[in-house]
Amino acid sequence: MPLIAVLAGDGIGPEVTAEARRVLEALGLDLTFEEAPVGGAGYLASGMPLPPDTLALAKRADAVLFGAIGDPRFDALERRLRPEAALLGLRRELGLFANIRPATLFPGLEDASPLKPEVVANLDIVIVRELTGDVYFGEKGHRTTLEGLRQGYDHMSYDEREVERIAIVGFEMAKRRRRKLCSVDKANVLETSQLWREVVNEVSVSYPEVALTHMYVDNAAMQLVRRPSEFDVIVTGNLFGDILSDQASMCAGSIGMLPSASLSDWSGANGMYEPIHGSAPDIAGTGKANPCAAILSAAMLLRHSLADEASAQRIEAAVKAAIASGARTADLGGTLSTREMGDAVLRELV
Repeated sequence: MPLIAVLAGDGIGPEVTAEARRVLEALGLDLTFEEAPVGGAGYLASGMPLPPDTLALAKRADAVLFGAIGDPRFDALERRLRPEAALLGLRRELGLFANIRPATLFPGLEDASPLKPEVVANLDIVIVRELTGDVYFGEKGHRTTLEGLRQGYDHMSYDEREVERIAIVGFEMAKRRRRKLCSVDKANVLETSQLWREVVNEVSVSYPEVALTHMYVDNAAMQLVRRPSEFDVIVTGNLFGDILSDQASMCAGSIGMLPSASLSDWSGANGMYEPIHGSAPDIAGTGKANPCAAILSAAMLLRHSLADEASAQRIEAAVKAAIASGARTADLGGTLSTREMGDAVLRELV
């Protein structure tokens, strides 16, 4: 019986995760759920954002259903004690190097996108973001220059093995879709990106059926607004992927609609699944949060970690049908509460 670790976290995390769990339970699968605190909730429970018991649960679970972390009450703490440290810790300890972020415009949400309907029509992108390297995990700190000036620094680096494994995930994803892969870097400026491009080209030899292109990140940001439907799969580094995936979410109408999967390998073992939105503490507890991204993250959990494609498609079809019927939370211009949106999805689950 598969074990799902439910780490709801902070802010709206518990609200949206509860709806995702309701949908999973409604499928009638033999799943076991176990909850644990993380982020600010973890700090309040144990004095650290990633309590040892929470990490142990995540390691023994078949998959992790994650909510959101972040709470301004803890902004003054040293970095290792802030809620965000839990997310980096989970990625590191579980070896979650590949982040899969689909951006799809559901029929009926064309007006929710800031782009013109004819521009955003047929939007269906997957961004494959490297998750455990780059400036996020490199050496960082503050120092004083010889002139006595304060200076902050962050070390960006990738080795060829790190690039190779994320490139493989990108090619595998593209092979299963429209066989187009765009590798995004800044090779005209960064040594890190020059190595990135070299290694991606080397990996491409094993995937002759996939059309590979390269694009500088600034141009990619422009093209995502100008012609987003031209992209199929994008593979990129941690920093660029963080920025581009949020941009893609707004092309799709709302950040409340986008799920994600963080994987340790292509098989999806011990994957972690979360909506890409933050904890939104300003609306926590008000019932205004959109649970669709969390529900769609549950679908990705079934697809990648439990190899249950049929159940994943059932969830995605239910969300699509609910949207088509006019179900909308406030971020989509509607009036439904978080719970009511979950109810709308459950009514369409067949």
